[in-house]
Amino acid sequence: MTASTLTPEPSFLVARRAAASAALASLAFPTFRGVPGWEFTPVDGLELDAYPDAPGGAEDAAEHVLDLDLDAAVRVSADEAVSEGPVVLPLAVAAARHPDIVERHLGSLVTPDTPLVARNEAGWTDGAFVYVPRGVHVEAPIVLTTVHEQPGTTLHNRALIVLEEGAQAEVWHQSLSSGAEADGVVNGVVELVVGQAARLRFVDAQALSERTWVFGAERAEVARDGSLDWITLGFGSTNGKVFLTTRLAGPGATATVTGAYATRERQHLDFDTLQEHAAPDTTSDLAFRGILGGRSSAVWRGMIQVDEGAQRTDAFQESRNLLLSKRAHADAIPGLEILANDVRCTHAAAIAQVDPEQLFYLGSHGLPESDAKRLVVEGFLEALVDRFEEGPVRDAVAGAIERRLATVLG
Repeated sequence: MTASTLTPEPSFLVARRAAASAALASLAFPTFRGVPGWEFTPVDGLELDAYPDAPGGAEDAAEHVLDLDLDAAVRVSADEAVSEGPVVLPLAVAAARHPDIVERHLGSLVTPDTPLVARNEAGWTDGAFVYVPRGVHVEAPIVLTTVHEQPGTTLHNRALIVLEEGAQAEVWHQSLSSGAEADGVVNGVVELVVGQAARLRFVDAQALSERTWVFGAERAEVARDGSLDWITLGFGSTNGKVFLTTRLAGPGATATVTGAYATRERQHLDFDTLQEHAAPDTTSDLAFRGILGGRSSAVWRGMIQVDEGAQRTDAFQESRNLLLSKRAHADAIPGLEILANDVRCTHAAAIAQVDPEQLFYLGSHGLPESDAKRLVVEGFLEALVDRFEEGPVRDAVAGAIERRLATVLG
């Protein structure tokens, strides 16, 4: 998804970059426990200026985390698609060829009002643009790949996905490192625009090197009667924080958000989710599950926000964590902000060690402890996999989780 250096940038993009660069002077980088939302992620040790910006690498420069039939998929290419089909281009190329669409949507959901987003706005090199016109149904999955290739650098990547009224598509995105020991920073921005009665499934898998910092600002907006199925997997990185926001902007809009993460050693992952119900008769369902080994830690902070007038909201969120060692740590912090009086909003959170009685029972039936623990963990995560219907997505997610568990469990 690397931008072509031969593509001149349109004036609107040049102006946006300049404004973001100017804004950085007044935007202080968050300090550990000094800024609301950053209380659990120690970023004080990160010197961003020590990691100069650099473009990413080619798709084949890293091992994929998802099993994909790339021959059957729609890929990012500078070649223009047929007029009645989807547009899948590097973002810089799309900005030059389709400036009206890109200018209208780029930054419409994620604005450069934080230092990390402003840095992304000013310096992104890698990006993808997916545009599905009105009424078009894309049968093959659209595959986007971001590769952090140069150790010791910062990669700013951006994805803009727009589905017009009645469109349908499935987009898979992978964030990868070129090597297991590559250090650096990956700072991503994702915007998902789901039009009226449109249907989008977005699979976002992060399997960066465990020496890489990861930051993300990802936001979706779903219009009237639209539907979003958002799946996020967090396996790699050493530290960082990702914001995931879903805004149900029109009546009848629905969103399902499913997250899975598996950490080990001293990894730290921090997810901050928001389900905003901005219209009546909207539904959201969020479920995160994590497996933590070694001295790793994870945070999930979730908020259901029901705006004034968003009557008959139906919202649910849960976070469940399974600790594989006594030194692993997880925090689950659900929250509600409700300004309407005819709603159903519920949440659940749980953090537990592997049940020794389950291990004893399985051991009494002849299973070695390592196999018994694996069965318990797989059963814990099965509830997430069961949220997907049988097919390529379920198989790919289950396969990715299984391979990650082999690493975490040793």
